[in-house]
Amino acid sequence: MKKCEENMKKISVMIPCYNEVENVDLMAMAVENVLKEALSQYDYEILFIDNCSTDGTRDRLEAICEKNKKVKAIFNVTNFGQFNSPFYGMCQTSGDCTITMCCDFQDPVELIPTFVQEWEKGHRIVSGIKTSSKENGVVYLLRSVYYKLIKNMSSTEMIEHFTGFGLYDKTFIDILRNLDDPIPFIRGIVAEYGHGFNRKDIAYEQPRRKAGKTHNNIFTLYDAAMLSFTSYTKMGLRLATLLGFISSGISLLIAMIYFVLKLIYWNSFPAGNIPLLLGVYVLGSLQLFFIGLIGEYILNINTRVIHRPLVVEEKRLNFEDEKTEKKGTEA
Repeated sequence: MKKCEENMKKISVMIPCYNEVENVDLMAMAVENVLKEALSQYDYEILFIDNCSTDGTRDRLEAICEKNKKVKAIFNVTNFGQFNSPFYGMCQTSGDCTITMCCDFQDPVELIPTFVQEWEKGHRIVSGIKTSSKENGVVYLLRSVYYKLIKNMSSTEMIEHFTGFGLYDKTFIDILRNLDDPIPFIRGIVAEYGHGFNRKDIAYEQPRRKAGKTHNNIFTLYDAAMLSFTSYTKMGLRLATLLGFISSGISLLIAMIYFVLKLIYWNSFPAGNIPLLLGVYVLGSLQLFFIGLIGEYILNINTRVIHRPLVVEEKRLNFEDEKTEKKGTEA
């Protein structure tokens, strides 16, 4: 049996999770069933990377790993965010291809065989693209606007409604391991390099979360937007320069007109400095806005300069028989 498995291609399924105690058992069972029934000709591993859950998710993962040695788990010492943890988990897989999906069932498990079929046809990246969603309509609309905006502003052709759900060949995973990026943005990385890996897009409708509550909020969504904005666009800084130049020119023009009118109509010209005050308010608000925007770019640079590890592990389960590269960890 061991020799037979060594000759089989191996599929890795990487599932990041955070406080998913209601979903983790069902997810492990659903993925395992698909792999055994529809893809029985492949060896497999299922890797959960837990971002410091506090609701009992880790207890459930330990029980799952105890029952099935093909299910692995990595426990982070703290919450490293919605991008670092999944990226790091992808780099710890050992399969010929890696499929990434969320633990809330909003990434359909039944698409796994379709992804593998496309991979066998030669597509080394297979991306799941949301063409519609059963989530809140307003949220989906705002996401659509954001994707359109970032796509038009970026020099890289960003992928609309792509969350990272998809299949990645081991050659692409090797590139991720060597990127040495302390704040990786997988959606941008796939958009940037995907054409060279014969990327294939698969459309799907995003279902509702199976159980539990979403951990996304205005702060996490803003963080995601700013990471993509500051990592893949120059438009913010260019806009600051352009608008600063235009507003300065307009202010100077208003000041000159005001000065000339004041000289001509010295006695009858209204008292006060209303145009001057308006100019100060407009310039002040523009300055505050762009100082904040430039601050976002500086924060991005600062994080890269500090270059902390992607993830620091607390422990890992069922890795005993493999020498998996631990990129970005501390002993």
